[in-house]
Amino acid sequence: MAASKRLTQKDIAQMAGVSQATVSLVLNGAISAEGRIPQETRERVQKVIRETGYVADPVARRMAKGLNRILGVFTYEPAFPSAQADFFTPFLLGIEEAAQEMGYDLLLLTGAAKGAQRKIFGNNTRLRLADGCVVLGREFDPEELRLLVAGDYPFVAVGRRDDAGGPVPYVGGDYASGTAALVDRVRALGHTRIAYVGPSKGAESTIDRWAGFSGAIDGLDLVKHIPEVGQHGAKNFDTLLASGATAVFFTELADAIQVDEAARRRDIAVPEQFSIVVLGNHIRAAQTERRFTSFLIPREAMGRAATEMLVRRVENAEPIQQILLPCEPVEGETLGPAPSNTF
Repeated sequence: MAASKRLTQKDIAQMAGVSQATVSLVLNGAISAEGRIPQETRERVQKVIRETGYVADPVARRMAKGLNRILGVFTYEPAFPSAQADFFTPFLLGIEEAAQEMGYDLLLLTGAAKGAQRKIFGNNTRLRLADGCVVLGREFDPEELRLLVAGDYPFVAVGRRDDAGGPVPYVGGDYASGTAALVDRVRALGHTRIAYVGPSKGAESTIDRWAGFSGAIDGLDLVKHIPEVGQHGAKNFDTLLASGATAVFFTELADAIQVDEAARRRDIAVPEQFSIVVLGNHIRAAQTERRFTSFLIPREAMGRAATEMLVRRVENAEPIQQILLPCEPVEGETLGPAPSNTF
């Protein structure tokens, strides 16, 4: 099917070689179909549904049954392990609060079985039990996103997403503007030699940070770019010192923590002799008493706004919107005036 064509039950029936009534019975659940439709036929219909990413037309379902008043929540990474709790918990709090206020229950969709890559349209998906779905993850499956955009099922992504055969409804953080504002602060404090630790390519959030940084450094000297994350802190610190950078931007909090610790071991004062800026706090959690100069990712507000947008799409068939929320600066204690001499 072309990406622009909305799949219907008739399309599914033709592709599976069955009647539209058979497709309807299968979509309404295995219990109602049990004993009436042969197992082989059910499996053939379900295979076509999985492969096409088809979901039932929400308008037709509302006319036939009324709303279930259930919203799905799907995450491409596990939401609850402690290593990622700092990342997902605020989103989920915002989603839960908004859903409760609007009279909806939540259904957490875990997708594929343990050990397999998570899929919205996996074998065990319960997507059709929900009236719509909030989708979270650092990186989305591009084919699944294309299927969601091509279909009639209401969904909203948390985080900015590039077009996927059409515009994607989303609520994200304005990382580009937040990053550019931090570059301006570094410039105002007299720094001229700067460095960047983090990739310039990858997920949209990574690209947005680099775009904000590279677009704002006019007049500054980017003396070092280390694209890899998760490197040994002492090695990074040696490389950064050798470059002559006086202010360093990190895309990952954990990398900034390691470099800060390496500076302390060398009796180099932060920020008096060496400034550190973190572009938000991220998936790789780490504990530190240091309050880094950064910007605030409005995760709870993003979850809330995405849920409110989803309900408007479910109840009113609202047109696609794309919203970026501001990332407010965090003063911190790791950015100071440029030192009079470098190492």
